[in-house]
Amino acid sequence: MERAYRLIISCPDRVGIVAAVSDFIAVHGGWITEAHHYTDPDSQWFFMRYVVRASSLPFGLEGLKSHFTPVAERFRMQWCVYDTGINKRVVLLASKQAHCLSDLLYRWRSGEMAFDIPCVISNHDELRSYVEWHGLDYRHFPVEAADKSIHFAAVEQALAEARPDVIVLARYMQILPEQICAQYPARIINIHHSFLPSFVGARPYHQAADRGVKLIGATCHYVTTELDAGPIIEQDVVRVGHHNTVEDMIRLGKDVEKQVLARGLRFHLEDRVLVHGNKTIVFG
Repeated sequence: MERAYRLIISCPDRVGIVAAVSDFIAVHGGWITEAHHYTDPDSQWFFMRYVVRASSLPFGLEGLKSHFTPVAERFRMQWCVYDTGINKRVVLLASKQAHCLSDLLYRWRSGEMAFDIPCVISNHDELRSYVEWHGLDYRHFPVEAADKSIHFAAVEQALAEARPDVIVLARYMQILPEQICAQYPARIINIHHSFLPSFVGARPYHQAADRGVKLIGATCHYVTTELDAGPIIEQDVVRVGHHNTVEDMIRLGKDVEKQVLARGLRFHLEDRVLVHGNKTIVFG
C-alpha cells in the first residue's frame, strides 16, 4: 500500500471548511485518495477524514502539520494527522478464552492488519505458549480476588512501558480501574458479548437465554469509567431460536465476537472513528 497521510478533523460547522482544506491540499500539489464528510444535525458539528498521497506533497509529516496549522486555527479545528507508514502500537489484554486473541494474532501475523504488538497482558497463564509461539512478549499478572490493586498496578506499569496507541480487551474479563481508563480516552477497545445496550455486565448469553431472545450479538466499543457504556464502534448479530441452549449461544456468539472486534479495531487503526460525546462517527 502506498504511503499516505490521514487528516482527521472535527469543528463547528460553517461554510467554507471543505473548500479551505481541499484548496490547501491542491495548492501544495496533494493528491486526495479518500474523502469523507459529515455534519451532526443536532450539534452542528462537522467531521472530516481525508487521505492524501504522501509522495504528492512537498513536505513530510511535520511540515504538513506546520503548514496546515493556520487553516486549523481559522476554523477552530480539533485535528490530527497520521502517517500510514508508521504502524500503531497495540497492546492486547486477554484472559483464558482465546478466540478473539487468536483471531487478531492471525490477522497480524498474516499481514491482513498492520500494527505492532509490544506485548500481550493476561491475568492467567494458559495462553502463554500460544502467544510466545508468535514471538511476542507475554506478561502474566495474576488477580487476587480479595485485592485486585496489585494486578492493576502491574498492568498500568506494563502499559506505560509499552507506550500503546491503542489497548484491546480481547475478552480480558476484568473491569479496568478509573485511573487507567482516564489515561487512554478513546484508546481502549473492548468486545462485549451482547448487542448493547441489552444485557450489560456478566453472563450476557445466560441473560439472553432467560429472555428468550431471537437475536444475540456482540459490541465493540471504547472503554469508559461506566461499565459497557462507552461509545460504540461496531456491532453485529446472529439469529437464535427457542431450541438453542446457552452453550449454543456461546458457540455462535464467539464467531460474531471475533468478527466485530476485528472490524472495530481495523476502523480504529485506519483512523475511521471519530468520537462525538458518547457516540461515534465511523467513516466506512
